[in-house]
Amino acid sequence: MLGRITNQQLLVNTQRSLQSSRSLLSQLQDRVSTGKAITKPSDDPAAMASLLRIQSQQRAATQYGTNIADGTAWLSTVDTTLSSAEDILGKVRELTVRGSNSGALTPASREAIATELEGLKGDLLSKANTTYLGRNIFAGSSDAGVAFDTSDPAAPYAFTGAAGATVQRRVDDTESVRVDADGAAAFGTGATSVFATIDSIVTDLRAGTDVGSRLTELDTHLGNLTTQHAFVGTRYARLQQAASNNLTQTTALESQRAGVEDVDPAKAILDLKSQETTYQSALAVTARALQPTLLSYLS
Repeated sequence: MLGRITNQQLLVNTQRSLQSSRSLLSQLQDRVSTGKAITKPSDDPAAMASLLRIQSQQRAATQYGTNIADGTAWLSTVDTTLSSAEDILGKVRELTVRGSNSGALTPASREAIATELEGLKGDLLSKANTTYLGRNIFAGSSDAGVAFDTSDPAAPYAFTGAAGATVQRRVDDTESVRVDADGAAAFGTGATSVFATIDSIVTDLRAGTDVGSRLTELDTHLGNLTTQHAFVGTRYARLQQAASNNLTQTTALESQRAGVEDVDPAKAILDLKSQETTYQSALAVTARALQPTLLSYLS
């Protein structure tokens, strides 16, 4: 048995079609106004899953970039400090060479050299206790405030750092880079430190003892500083490469995110205008095709 399609049914079906068209028009308007192809998971669940993954990777890349910048600042401080320490120790060696010429020096001259060496030792100790953001750059994770403690006369120049307690910065998913330097390896510790060596030279000068034999010790200390400086340079170069890689990854991730989340403005506007025309045409056709009569209201 065939049923009769009433005007009321036609109106309901037409209204449903118009609502669907209006919903699409609203969605296209949102895309144009926000510039986003996805505003909620229901818009495209698969694309939303990809977007969340990309955003997670972007947050990680941002954190790695922050770590790299902080690590670079650490190593720049270490590099500058070691350069200054090498210069100071070079001056110490020059004075020691001058002081070794005992036959041509008066007691006053030897005392003047000894006094200058004490000043240089103070400068060198200050460099060894350099800090960055409140942390000593030569004592690893130590919270002692200084790398070399001179408060105990019985144990001068005691190193406060602990073996293996280094400062690391993660630069990507798989690699961390050390950003501090080994103060014990650079300056020595206690009685074998470069500071103790300078003290011995000062004592010898004032006692009238030949200090020429101390040059070998100074050369060893200078070699230790140079070696640690080379290690710092290698790690600095690694951070520079990591920074370049991070920038490349950040750019690639942003391109991926834009491809998933952002809309093509020209295409979005064209789609919106097309849908507006379709919607307006549908309204006009419906108004003409389904004109209600008195019987429509009575049915």
